[in-house]
Amino acid sequence: MARILVVDDVQEAVDAIRKVLEKRGHEILGYTDEVAAIDHVTNHPVDLAILDIKLKKIDGVEVLGRLKEVQPDIKTIMLTGYPTHASVEEAMRLGASAYCMKPIDRGELERKVDEVLSKAS
Repeated sequence: MARILVVDDVQEAVDAIRKVLEKRGHEILGYTDEVAAIDHVTNHPVDLAILDIKLKKIDGVEVLGRLKEVQPDIKTIMLTGYPTHASVEEAMRLGASAYCMKPIDRGELERKVDEVLSKAS
């Protein structure tokens, strides 16, 4: 299945996403540190990145931009508990494939992951 990077500053959120997606056969690379996540993708491409918009050091939209620099074809799903039109619009402009609202609904997450992974690059 897919190699999926998950970046959220809350470990419990990373663990919850890991639990859902590992059951579907995906390999999950979970990070609470966005800089370490970017470094990982620089050397080890992934099929999909799931990024929280609100992170501690760098916001998720900037992380998306940096990931696109090192892996231009990366597919991404943005997570937000605080949807602002500007943040979602900016993420989509930078190439985010989709976004999900927090708290995350398991069924919605599974559908979005399937949809994004099935799209041709």
